[in-house]
Amino acid sequence: MAHRVGIVGASGFTGAELLRLVAGHPDLELAFATGDSQAGTRAADLYPSLSAAYPDLVFASYEAGMADEVDVVFCGLPHGASQAIVPSLLSPDRLVVDLAADFRLKDPSLYPQWYGEAHTVPELLGDAVYGLPELFREELRTAKLVATPGCYVTTATLALAPLLAAGLVEPTGIVVDAASGVSGAGRPPKPTTTFCTVDEDFTAYGLLTHRHTPEIEQNLAHAAGAPAQVLFTPHLAPMNRGILATCYARPVGSTSTEALHDALHVAYDPEPFVVVVDGSPSTKATLGSQQVHVTARADERTGWVVAIAALDNLTKGASGGAVQAANVALGLDETAGLPVVGLYP
Repeated sequence: MAHRVGIVGASGFTGAELLRLVAGHPDLELAFATGDSQAGTRAADLYPSLSAAYPDLVFASYEAGMADEVDVVFCGLPHGASQAIVPSLLSPDRLVVDLAADFRLKDPSLYPQWYGEAHTVPELLGDAVYGLPELFREELRTAKLVATPGCYVTTATLALAPLLAAGLVEPTGIVVDAASGVSGAGRPPKPTTTFCTVDEDFTAYGLLTHRHTPEIEQNLAHAAGAPAQVLFTPHLAPMNRGILATCYARPVGSTSTEALHDALHVAYDPEPFVVVVDGSPSTKATLGSQQVHVTARADERTGWVVAIAALDNLTKGASGGAVQAANVALGLDETAGLPVVGLYP
């Protein structure tokens, strides 16, 4: 019997991606989809790509009690909004998967610093399981509240974590330069994401203050078993989807490209969605799929290690990551409903 699914905040890009993935999932069945800003709008009118799967779906307004009869709730709300409803959604018989940052950070003191306001239910932070199966698969098997990783964070973490876990690079002094497609900014129009602004342009933003910084550090510290420090600079690229993260770290002693690749292969050859590549990862190769492509190099001339990863920010970086974590928590095939092959050209 399929698990009944509700999506709260389904009218945004991550919500639309969730609807796409649920439509092709053999074990999930959509029960409702809310979108307060688009309440009363047919999903097929807002996203014609969903017409065949959801010809009659109309976005509803969220109301308490809507989730009483569902097994899984995905929350695709803006950052900060999930805290208001997640406590009422939690149940021993229900899985809640939050796609925002509301339950990602374990230290509640980081929320005022990086998100501008105190966490309203800090007692739940310890109950939330971080939704990255490559690092937290065993914890996810018993999860009832899942915090889906940030898109930049997934990319940087998967590039660097095996190298830190193997003791090949230092956990401090790490630099992460990453570029994302415009869909990472969400569906509502903004002056910085209009076509005329983005087309033929490439810009850095969130200098020194991007909210994904403490989340990256939290993951890398977990991998290294020691405090981590990262200088993270995100960039906006003139493309719809995708993230490319180029990460720089100092080696511990001497290392080689072969040793770096060996560590990546040990970590990822058993993984269904991470591919270690010899060449340079590209966003186009992962487009529309759950794939992550990673590689690494040791530069003897400068003494730096370079680790690179590419993924689709809406699939593995958001909605696909949420579904993968839900599959694990529900005891399903981890790959169910998730595309393995990217779109090309």
